[in-house]
Amino acid sequence: MQAGRIAITGVGETPFVRARPKSLLEMTVEASLGAIADAGLKPADIDGFVVNRNSHSADEIGFALGIDRRPFSAITDTVGGTGPTGSALTLAHLAIEAGLCRHVLVPYGFQATRPGGPYGFHSREPLKADLEMPVGYFGQPSYFATMANRYAYEHGLSEEELASVSIPFRKWAELTPSAQKREPMDLAGYRKSPMISAPFRVADCCLMTDAGAAYVVSAADVARDAPHPVVAVEGLGLGTTRWPHAMMFTQAPSIFDFPGRESAAAAFAMAGVGAGDLDLAQIYDGFSISALVQAEQLGLCGEGEGGRFFHSGAAMPGGRMPVNTSGGHMSGGYLPGITLLIEGVRQLRGGRGAAQVPDARLCAVTGLGGNSHATTILARH
Repeated sequence: MQAGRIAITGVGETPFVRARPKSLLEMTVEASLGAIADAGLKPADIDGFVVNRNSHSADEIGFALGIDRRPFSAITDTVGGTGPTGSALTLAHLAIEAGLCRHVLVPYGFQATRPGGPYGFHSREPLKADLEMPVGYFGQPSYFATMANRYAYEHGLSEEELASVSIPFRKWAELTPSAQKREPMDLAGYRKSPMISAPFRVADCCLMTDAGAAYVVSAADVARDAPHPVVAVEGLGLGTTRWPHAMMFTQAPSIFDFPGRESAAAAFAMAGVGAGDLDLAQIYDGFSISALVQAEQLGLCGEGEGGRFFHSGAAMPGGRMPVNTSGGHMSGGYLPGITLLIEGVRQLRGGRGAAQVPDARLCAVTGLGGNSHATTILARH
């Protein structure tokens, strides 16, 4: 794959709410129509689909959009944020380079209110059901709280440093009208947030959201005719570990063993840039500790320095390295990964109003799937 051969030409989202009466398919189609229109296209112009394995199929979505032909379709097998931020873009890139299609739709819907919610994924894993759930070790907050405690043991992590991850994301959400949680929050407000799984409070956890999101990937030569400034995909990196999800939080040698450094190195190499060249970053923040560790793996700071990086105010509005400028998943809305990519596109277009990062031209987006990880480098051309 070569840098700059594809661009993200259209983005779309439904409102971010805790619960919505619309079906997952309805929300996905609504967001898809928004993305197609944002790209200056009609549904009939879409000739490729990349869908997530946990969402509706390309034929269901295509039929609902009124699309007669689907010359190319594919499914991402990675979960969480890795799929829409990395795997889907990789598949779209390959299909466009091969001449199979010109405009690829990547739709994504998420319903936190569906039966089982996000917990349903892990509840189907036999090792967890047999060995972990009976003793109460179940659910993403407990898994990542264990990571936070281990990190604190190895590197040190004060309450103030942990709080300084979620506080800047809330500051960005205050500047974002579409954000799901916009109430101001300082350190005192953080301390009032209920404890969920020590050291995590509610404020350390991602939101629960019912919504849809989508984006359109186009060949770079036709992207120049789109209504917006060209936002090209300059770098793509994917990393995986050997551990299935059923084992990664207890049986892997390190609880930090998600391959963020691997994916970042590949993405930077493809783009021909480094972490020091970035203007901003959108980092997958399922929980405060996952954002902190990924900031280190992306190269925004050294290993063990994530707490000090956030506590310095670097990620804040006006900081030297803005992070999660829509509020991220902890204050903006939780559609795993895809909303971070969409925010990166909007920042590079230059139309984010009060939340705009001045002269933003290069953005990194990370997606975490636990035992997989994606890093994408976006650039304004």
